[in-house]
Amino acid sequence: MIPYRQFLDLRTKAMSNAVKTPAQGDDSSQQSKGWFNRFLATVEFLGNMLPHPITLFAMFCVAIVVFSGIADWFGLSAIDPRPVGSAGRDPDGVIEVVSLLSAEGLQKIVTGLVTNFTGFAPLGTVLVALLGVSVAEHSGMLSAAMRGMVMGASKRLVTFMVVFAAILSNTASELGYVVLIPLAAMIFHSLGRHPLAGLAAAFAGVSGGYSANLLLGTIDPLLAGITTPAAQMIDPNYQVGPEANWYFMMISVFLIAIVGTLVTEKIVEPRLGKYNPDEASIDLNDNNIQHLSDKERSGLKWAGVSLLVVSALLALTIVPENGILRHPETGAVAGSPFLKGIVVFIFVTFAIPGFVYGRVVGTMKNDRDVIDAMSKSMSSMGMYIVLVFFAAQFVAFFKWTNLGTILAINGAALLQTLSLTGPEVFVLFILMCAMVNLTLGSSSAQWAVTAPIFVPILMLIGYAPETIQAAYRIGDSVTNLITPMMSYFGLILAVATKYKKDMGIGTLVATMLPYSMFFLIGWVALFYIWVFGFGFPVGPNSPIYYTP
Repeated sequence: MIPYRQFLDLRTKAMSNAVKTPAQGDDSSQQSKGWFNRFLATVEFLGNMLPHPITLFAMFCVAIVVFSGIADWFGLSAIDPRPVGSAGRDPDGVIEVVSLLSAEGLQKIVTGLVTNFTGFAPLGTVLVALLGVSVAEHSGMLSAAMRGMVMGASKRLVTFMVVFAAILSNTASELGYVVLIPLAAMIFHSLGRHPLAGLAAAFAGVSGGYSANLLLGTIDPLLAGITTPAAQMIDPNYQVGPEANWYFMMISVFLIAIVGTLVTEKIVEPRLGKYNPDEASIDLNDNNIQHLSDKERSGLKWAGVSLLVVSALLALTIVPENGILRHPETGAVAGSPFLKGIVVFIFVTFAIPGFVYGRVVGTMKNDRDVIDAMSKSMSSMGMYIVLVFFAAQFVAFFKWTNLGTILAINGAALLQTLSLTGPEVFVLFILMCAMVNLTLGSSSAQWAVTAPIFVPILMLIGYAPETIQAAYRIGDSVTNLITPMMSYFGLILAVATKYKKDMGIGTLVATMLPYSMFFLIGWVALFYIWVFGFGFPVGPNSPIYYTP
């Protein structure tokens, strides 16, 4: 397995050569020219124009303060569409801009700066969930599970299992990029297939299927925590739980795995042709695959047993009608402590099996090893915490000024005037999110910017925040594959140069574009069939439509 440090060295080398023109004799390289080069140049130009997401949020905060003062001076307002007597509705029925460019506004900013940060829902929920995932990751359980899943597949199913395992690997973000993508390239090469086809299949699953998973992961509480305050601009009591999109994302795993398999075998691999080992930049004889050891297999077995035990104990708290984690008054699952505390159960279901695996294989011997694993994960979250600080201020300022609510009311009125209130509005919304994702690759950063605007707008024309969030996750995922702004894009390019030394950004994007196109078409079709065709909820107790 190639070491991570070597990945970084390769990445530096690859990125230094990424702007070079691909070899003239390569048909696939020739096809990456023309409109593709113009497309890439535009993406890179727009991406390079944008400041760092943290700087971007700081600028947004300043802009909101200044604009609120200007809007207040001009008397910007909107008629509150909520029924008389509803929570948060002004007695006069008029929503006016609250200026932060004033003495009172400055006082509110100064006194609320810390509580905006500490009270930002995604902060605590993501960190708690990550603590559990970190134990499973650092013990080696997740890596072993992914390797066992892919390397144990038959030759006929290997492509499907690569994409399927890659989708599941996004529970721990680095796992798929650092372990599974290079592993998939090695496996394809060992089977006499083109290694870049294996790399592409794994990259498609990890990044293109980023939001899909069979289990709830750290992305679910993160997005729900951003959606909730956006929804509360319209309904102050509205809550969006981490499980809000679980049903839709579970079924999406199989869609992405099937589409990814078909695109790999019917489009990408035939286009790549027969692999020429002379194109490699390393000695492929040293490119050995590490099979699971007997100890690792034993560790996975006992980790599975522990997961079953934990799942059975959790089931006892929620399945019986008198389960202690059901709603204390209604006895229902909706609004129960179980759903409200789902992040805790994410923590438990990763931490306990992870520790059991570590004990069996010897990577974790005591509590200190668990603490070290958690500490390492927390130390890697420094950038995220800084981002959250500024994102929290942006969300709070947007809410305080009433700009979000006024913009939502006027935006909803515009959509109604244009007769864009039916399900077709989601096509435009998904496409917009996909385009924004080309230049703003961070899922949380993009949603923190767009949710306060579009969640209230679409709520006012009748759609529930859970449905809106599910649609956003489609747009946020499908273009991850074709944007150089994606944080791991350079790392993927570095791995690719092992097998094709003159690999450039254009060739890599040309390889991944079919996945992006078919994922978009297939996922949008699934969304419409699931939500508007059959009327299935996107998650437990997640309504499709919003009723005030």
